[in-house]
Amino acid sequence: MPASMRKNDPYLSFCFRVEINRILTGGFTEVSGLQVEVEVFDYREGGVNEFIHKLAGPVRYQSNVTLKHGLMEADQIWQWEQQMLDGKIERHNMSIILMDAAGRDKWRWEFKNAYPVRWSGPDLRANTAEVAIVTLELAHQGLKQNSGRR
Repeated sequence: MPASMRKNDPYLSFCFRVEINRILTGGFTEVSGLQVEVEVFDYREGGVNEFIHKLAGPVRYQSNVTLKHGLMEADQIWQWEQQMLDGKIERHNMSIILMDAAGRDKWRWEFKNAYPVRWSGPDLRANTAEVAIVTLELAHQGLKQNSGRR
């Protein structure tokens, strides 16, 4: 079948993995905070009353990256958070990788110098059978998006 006739479906959001320093880091249930914004400044030019110029300013990373995962016995992420609490800021590069249905890498978001800034433990309720979910929020110094493999 010619490439022009193949069905081109969007990727499913549940097929992803998280790497910190190129090492697979547990199974995550949710990732949020993939957001970049360019600040825009209004500039009024004297004598021009039909419009206001919109000038691009610096890039801002509006939010931290938030990772949610099930609480497990082996938790390197908790150790990373503990180092932070002890005053040892250890920054790592990290990647969020979206895969296709066959498990091939399709989109990669890379974060520079990420470090934990908030950890939230699970909500514990005796009347449910839900997985104990932990939330980790990471600050970073930049986001870059790449399509395909490394």
